[in-house]
Amino acid sequence: MSKKKTVSLVLSSGGARGLAHVGVIEELEKRGYEIQEIAGCSAGALVGGMYAAGKMNEFKDWICNLDRIDVFSLMDFTFSSKGFIKGEKVFQALKKVVPDCMIEDLPLKFSCNAVNIDSGKEQLFSKGSLYKAIRASGSIPSVFLPAKYDKQHFIDGGVLNPIPISLISNLENIVVVVDVNGSEEDFLKLPKKSSPEKSGLSLPSWLKEYQRKMKQFFPEEKKEEKKESYSALDLVTRSFDLLQDQYCNLILEKYPIDVTIKISRSQAGTLEFHRSAEMIEIGKLKAIEALDQFEDGNS
Repeated sequence: MSKKKTVSLVLSSGGARGLAHVGVIEELEKRGYEIQEIAGCSAGALVGGMYAAGKMNEFKDWICNLDRIDVFSLMDFTFSSKGFIKGEKVFQALKKVVPDCMIEDLPLKFSCNAVNIDSGKEQLFSKGSLYKAIRASGSIPSVFLPAKYDKQHFIDGGVLNPIPISLISNLENIVVVVDVNGSEEDFLKLPKKSSPEKSGLSLPSWLKEYQRKMKQFFPEEKKEEKKESYSALDLVTRSFDLLQDQYCNLILEKYPIDVTIKISRSQAGTLEFHRSAEMIEIGKLKAIEALDQFEDGNS
């Protein structure tokens, strides 16, 4: 290969689909690549932060052992109009597995982004509390309450920069970009496996409204037929997805990228973290395909 096997890794936003980032990282390590820096957005900030802290195994063991009810129990619901999940309970649970630390003390360079609500500008986090930065980066509008950090309020970095290649400082490395908001063409169907799950989930009456709101984040099984009608919420979500997809394509065209790994947006819903093991496997398979092609072209 013409370049040293040092990597600058960019991990996109994408909710639970971001667990595919874990599979990509594992495949890079398996092949002997050295990840020297990571730039992440939202879910990419979470996975990238765990890896940069040297705690990927602990994080993976924790999240892969969550089933539907476990995920639901970590959602601290609120009646606020700014979002229906506070987003604090999950981080409290994760901190018991991976303690918080300062970004500047991490063994490799890490950065993530968020959007300042008041100024409307992108905010870069490259120092300070790792969890505060990740919480700000992953504050999905209308889902999670905005994150408060130093008297300012932040929402998901994916609103302005879902694939934060601009945060990378060393483009001389092999630049690997993982985009988990790909098209239907990027969909990968895995053989179905029977997995035991806890049963008997019964929602209290006060959560019925949240069932309606959460349908878009827990989509039904992939079907061939198209939807005949869309609700107002469906239309807003779909419109945002289309705009973001076009913006992602523009970002990918702007920078010199060596390896692009794309995972379809329809692989999993935003909050389907009970499918972590499946998404990790998809990330690994997609990485194998992309890295094989890259290495063949540089052999």
